[in-house]
Amino acid sequence: MALPVLPGHNFNRNVGKEKFHKSQHWGFCNNVRMLVSDDKPGIGGEPLLGQKVKSKYSAYPKGEGSDAPSWVAFDKQVLRFDAYWENEVPGYCCENYRIRYYKIYFYLEDDTVQVNEPAVKNSGLLQGVFIRRHRIPLPPPDDEQFYTVYHFNINIDIVFYGWKFKIYDCDAFTGNFLKKIGIKLNPPGQCPEDPYIQTRKKTVECMEPLRPYESFDTLRQFLLNDKKVLRFFCLWDDSGSLFGDRRELVLHYFLSDDTIEIKEVLPHNSGRDAMSLFLRRGKLPKYGPPGVYQPGQITDRTVLNVYDRLSEIGSVLDNRGASYMLDKYQMGKSDQEFYKDSDLSVGASINVWGRKVLLCDCDEFTKLYYKTKYGIENITSISCEPPPVPKIERKYPPYTGFGSEEDSLRSCIGLMSTPHQKNLKKSLEQDSYGNISNKLRFFAKLVTEKSLEKDRTFVITYFLDDDTISVFEPVGRNSGFTGGLFLKRSRVKKPGQEVFKSEPSKYIKSEELYIGTTVNVNGYLFMLLSADEYTLTYMEKHSDRFPFSNLEFALQKLKELEPRSKEIKQIFAAADSEHTKILDFSTFRELLLDMTVKKISEQEIITISRHYRVPDDPCPDVSVLMANAHEQLKKNNYENFDILVLRCVYDDREQKHVLPTKDIKRLCKSSRLPLNEDLLESLLSEFENSDKQIDYESFFSALNWRLNPMPVLGAQPYLKEVCEDVWLGMPSPIPAKCIQYLNLLKDLYGLEEE
Repeated sequence: MALPVLPGHNFNRNVGKEKFHKSQHWGFCNNVRMLVSDDKPGIGGEPLLGQKVKSKYSAYPKGEGSDAPSWVAFDKQVLRFDAYWENEVPGYCCENYRIRYYKIYFYLEDDTVQVNEPAVKNSGLLQGVFIRRHRIPLPPPDDEQFYTVYHFNINIDIVFYGWKFKIYDCDAFTGNFLKKIGIKLNPPGQCPEDPYIQTRKKTVECMEPLRPYESFDTLRQFLLNDKKVLRFFCLWDDSGSLFGDRRELVLHYFLSDDTIEIKEVLPHNSGRDAMSLFLRRGKLPKYGPPGVYQPGQITDRTVLNVYDRLSEIGSVLDNRGASYMLDKYQMGKSDQEFYKDSDLSVGASINVWGRKVLLCDCDEFTKLYYKTKYGIENITSISCEPPPVPKIERKYPPYTGFGSEEDSLRSCIGLMSTPHQKNLKKSLEQDSYGNISNKLRFFAKLVTEKSLEKDRTFVITYFLDDDTISVFEPVGRNSGFTGGLFLKRSRVKKPGQEVFKSEPSKYIKSEELYIGTTVNVNGYLFMLLSADEYTLTYMEKHSDRFPFSNLEFALQKLKELEPRSKEIKQIFAAADSEHTKILDFSTFRELLLDMTVKKISEQEIITISRHYRVPDDPCPDVSVLMANAHEQLKKNNYENFDILVLRCVYDDREQKHVLPTKDIKRLCKSSRLPLNEDLLESLLSEFENSDKQIDYESFFSALNWRLNPMPVLGAQPYLKEVCEDVWLGMPSPIPAKCIQYLNLLKDLYGLEEE
């Protein structure tokens, strides 16, 4: 209950009569609250603008060392006291008095007091501000004075306008403040309990509600968790049923209302109809489906009866609607448990209306939610991928002996026999074009005990595009053999395989061919003696497939002899009697075989010899190069030089009559000019100028063997002192004439010349 402002009480009561009733108000100056007046002087004749008000009635001291007014030092500082008031209740049999609780606030800045009564549930009283904030006078006969801080203490009675309040306690700030200003604080008292509240509390505890409504506070949950959704990646394995399979799902759990929806993830071309939802959003029961419920069986309240409520007002019947009676004991209520967020975890299985769904993984928000709420940190996901399908081994019938093995196998794969499909990609990549033959040519001799056939030599060609082999025997004079094609181009099986079997046969591969080995070709043994330049270069370039052409592996066998390095140097020096630092190939080969006790193969010796060989003679004259080029062009009957010149003119947009060397080389290769790569490089270098450009008209005019013919070169005789065996129509089996052995010793053992 708030009291009005009493007459006869004003703020400046004890001030001289000449200084009251002035027009003034509160204002701010330099961030300091001051009592100011209007712009013109007040009624008393004194200007009040910008003057600070100093109260003479503050009962507590100002801050030490400061001239600021007391209300500035104690602004927004309030003392709080706990009090009660014994209110008599006359003429009521149930209670004689009632205890009412209050909060007394004393504002230090202006000595004002406010009394509040805390709200008590179902009290039936008007509670709140009991006495509004203002300066309260002392009770008579001291009603001309006002309450100050020195009138307050604990465990005392205080009277405000006739109401007697009992102060029994205060807060910590109030107690400390009273002690600092020199007030001896009394011990706190005890607050009695209201007898009516005790009686009411006992009555309420024994009462049962007549209308047992159950409150469901869903608004708070909705406001806190709106738009927060947990997402799980699930798997429903229905492969055990007829025509069933594994289906991937995405489960969404809405935290706002504990509902669940499930969507299905359909892969491309799955053959299923695209459905928006696998399970519509709603609460998911744990033990579903329990059966079919009757209408109204699943409800929050049980209704006993429904009736109409009619009342007569005057002579008119007022229908206020229907009412109903509820069963407070809920005898017929059916309880049903639904899935909550605590029931969902990675690795758990849930029952989705009879379908067992496995939770395999979740997103980052879901992991953070379970870590924050339940303390689950390590969440291990489960793979949704199906287990690998067991590979069924197909067994084919054995080879019948008719046709090739591939044809027989194709007749067993399908009802309609189809021809065997070759590896088209490999055939296109390894096909011969231009000066790239993609053929490995080896020179071999027949291994036999017949004395007449020991001197027979053969050329074995391995085609990389289809892994076939052909064997050709050169014609020898007075040899007694006709020569020619010994084995037509075909794949050669490895020896020792069964003929009539179900598994495909194994054939000789290119990696199994190297110089020094013996190859069994359909029962004939051939020892590979040498190979042409292209074959040796190809094997060294692809040393990962041909280990005997790997220089590092070959040198590693010689590095194992490092303890004998000085002895090896003396052996090589003794072989080089003229101190030329080079040895011929035959001597170098014999020394390596003796040092390694024939642990090094012929292919490895050739690889080392080619790396440390003495460079060949300088490039021959341009006329010799051009004569060799004309000879190769004549053999292939190539005459498309005018077309090459026209293409160069088209590329020469600036009409300089020259093009870069790399463009001319690319044009020659794309046009399949039948020249070896080394010969083409030598010709381009001869016609190249300082800017690495070539006059294309003069270059192709020089290659035109019809317009500018060159004299035919004569055949060079073989040197018997260089070649051990002279092969008619074949290059020398010796890969290098001379080898720089001193460079080899430096790389192996670091030996220098003495």
